[in-house]
Amino acid sequence: MTYEEALTYIHSVIWKGKRVGLSRITELLERMGNPEKKLRFVHVAGTNGKGSTAKMIASVMEAAGYRTGLFISPFIHCFNERMQIDGTPISDEELIALTEDIRETASGMEDKPTEFELICALGMAYFHRNHCDIVVLEVGLGGEMDSTNIIDTPEAAVICALGFDHMKELGSTMEEIARAKAGIIKKNSRVVFYGQNDIALPVIEKKVRETGSTLVLPDYGSLRTDKRDLTGQFFSYGEYENLHIRLLGTYQLYNAAVVIETVKILRGRGFAVSDEALREGLSLARWPGRFELVREKPPVIVDGSHNPQGVRATVCSLKEYFPKGGIVFLVGVLADKDAAGMMRELASGGEKADGQERADSQEKANGQELAAAYITVTPPSMRAMDAVSLAELLRSVTDRPVTAAASLEEGCAMALSAAGSEGAVCAMGSLYMVDDLERLLG
Repeated sequence: MTYEEALTYIHSVIWKGKRVGLSRITELLERMGNPEKKLRFVHVAGTNGKGSTAKMIASVMEAAGYRTGLFISPFIHCFNERMQIDGTPISDEELIALTEDIRETASGMEDKPTEFELICALGMAYFHRNHCDIVVLEVGLGGEMDSTNIIDTPEAAVICALGFDHMKELGSTMEEIARAKAGIIKKNSRVVFYGQNDIALPVIEKKVRETGSTLVLPDYGSLRTDKRDLTGQFFSYGEYENLHIRLLGTYQLYNAAVVIETVKILRGRGFAVSDEALREGLSLARWPGRFELVREKPPVIVDGSHNPQGVRATVCSLKEYFPKGGIVFLVGVLADKDAAGMMRELASGGEKADGQERADSQEKANGQELAAAYITVTPPSMRAMDAVSLAELLRSVTDRPVTAAASLEEGCAMALSAAGSEGAVCAMGSLYMVDDLERLLG
């Protein structure tokens, strides 16, 4: 089997026609000897920020000297990034060997596993074979019915910021989405919840009570920004002064607070994580495609926000870093996302009045304070919304110039030209574009 053949096999099985549930991943892992039962986990769910949070937790545990696995989705540059140990993605050779083993195991199953189930099983086998001390396991979709939820009670269950995404699968209300995410809370769990959501919190608290678990909410009142620029952020939280992260975006400080509370739990579970390791791990963490500076002149930010709440957070961060505005937005989205909601957030400048929709005229006025122009592109995905349709959608919520580019390459060139030497570019809307955007704009 070659690397290409391994990926072809992994991607060959889809969800279509498959029943929802954990029966297939349960059977597959049982046939493999249940490698997941020999591992210790931090399980990370949420709508926004779970990748960044998972990466920071993993970075801290690596700095503390633990052999640390990290399971993420999706990848940015290559498939191997989905499973890493101490920051290094799985090698092609080991991916091939594990895929050959799993293909043989899965061939005996009457109900064959899906793509994500295969990837999840691959990760479990990889982390076990390489003797990981701790695995930071990011949920793929939702929580309760996600394949990663096959694990027993983790060392910590982390639920990041919640918002509206994947509503077809998770439900149309915040209560339904919160219940799906809370599905990772098992008996006697130690839970850290991002909070900042009055509708979701009672749902999380109810699940915590039902399972005899404990809940920690970060004390954001003790969070203080000390210094912020395009090279990183210095902040203080609780008893910790002058912490540093390279990750940009004002929301990353909230994610960092979640990480600190998770590390406190891990210490209570027997992991020796010094204050020095906490500081070093936070400072060293890198996460591509999340408010990432890829060029300095003109400043170019690449961000994979792909739901209204994520766009709002990105836009609010842009206002902090670029208070004079003048940003050229290069935007591409997938057709199955809430494109209309995303564009309203973008045009409104990331602000809402008491949670209510602004009048169109007020939305446009606020958006114009930040944006110089919009250029739309078609992301490299079969699920993409075409650039022309997205441009029409944007024109309905902004008076700024909107241009549909014929290709991603043309859009990048147009954005850099429009920004000139005095402006800035923010390319956003889909993680599927990040790899190409970093290559074309970096």
